[in-house]
Amino acid sequence: MKLTAEQRELDRAAMARCLELAERHRGRTAPNPIVGCVIVDRAGRVIAEGVHEGPGSDHAEIDALKKLGRKAPGCTLYVNLEPCNHHGRTPPCAPVVRDSGVARVVVGIEDPVPGHGGGVQLLRRKGLVVNTGVLRETCERANRPFLMWAERGRPAFTLKAAITLDGKICTISGQSKWITGDHARADVMRLRDGHDAVLVGVGTVLADDPWLTARRAGGRDPQRIVLDGALRTPVDAHLLPKRRGPRTIIACREDASEARERALVATGAEVWRCAKHRNGRIDVQALATRLGDANIQSVLVEGGGEVHAYLLEKRLADELVIYIAPKIVGGPAKSWVGGKGLASIAAAHRYVFDGAPVNLDGDLRITAVRAADRRLPDDPMIDD
Repeated sequence: MKLTAEQRELDRAAMARCLELAERHRGRTAPNPIVGCVIVDRAGRVIAEGVHEGPGSDHAEIDALKKLGRKAPGCTLYVNLEPCNHHGRTPPCAPVVRDSGVARVVVGIEDPVPGHGGGVQLLRRKGLVVNTGVLRETCERANRPFLMWAERGRPAFTLKAAITLDGKICTISGQSKWITGDHARADVMRLRDGHDAVLVGVGTVLADDPWLTARRAGGRDPQRIVLDGALRTPVDAHLLPKRRGPRTIIACREDASEARERALVATGAEVWRCAKHRNGRIDVQALATRLGDANIQSVLVEGGGEVHAYLLEKRLADELVIYIAPKIVGGPAKSWVGGKGLASIAAAHRYVFDGAPVNLDGDLRITAVRAADRRLPDDPMIDD
């Protein structure tokens, strides 16, 4: 099918709208991906939109077709992820799309989960025109946590830090409130709201006693994870659920105190005993797999420099979100990455900037992804 430049532009615009719809439910759909759907008539007018709101709810394609309320002969259906062709909590989407009367389906990316795909093949066998790869990189970026979880069995980890121009997270006295301004801190609330869980080290709990909530209108508080090898988390810590708050997981070593475990479990927390790495610390790679088994797909890491360094060392720092304030502290104040450091530039952890810096009322937000995980540029259209 030969596409005109005008049609290609319409395809990109419709796919961008799918992603805009999907983003509204980020952090609320695990273990499912975020998905939006747009139906366009022969004249190029949007006649229905749909979105997947979470497990057990209609998938985006079904939501859009239900809202349309009729058959869609000759129309084009856009969706950022391949229509499913398997029975889960809901029936498969691909047969419903096939029977809806649409003439063409445009898909951002195909579903990588074993047994979940096949929707594209089914639709093509039934004579529908199916194009894939529209805004491919953008679609992959939007569902990076889902893809990581599907392909590697673990969550995507995002390291977040608020730093000065010289890379410090506090002064020499330990003061860190506040390095960045109100707009940057509000953006952190957006990040928390969009992640399944937030992870900190016990050092942060002892020093700051954080709540780790998403303090924004309509926000959803993420699950909390604490790396606490010896179970030093106080039983009155703000982040403990006290039977009301979101799930809190405290990961400790296998030899941690059973009495401390009982005290923390009494607050409503879950204590996960984890194997020790040979360095004596919690085996975070094994923990990551266990989190994936618990359907946690995205983790925002707000630890100190040692936690960040440990995750970098274990190649679990998939994305970096750094807020930079135009301030300088100097001296031996703590950096956002601790550890022993590397001896050569060749051994440096390599990242690729993901988009342009964002100005947040004087502070900058910089995002980078691990270079090895960077996908190919968007293909304007793969007509396969």
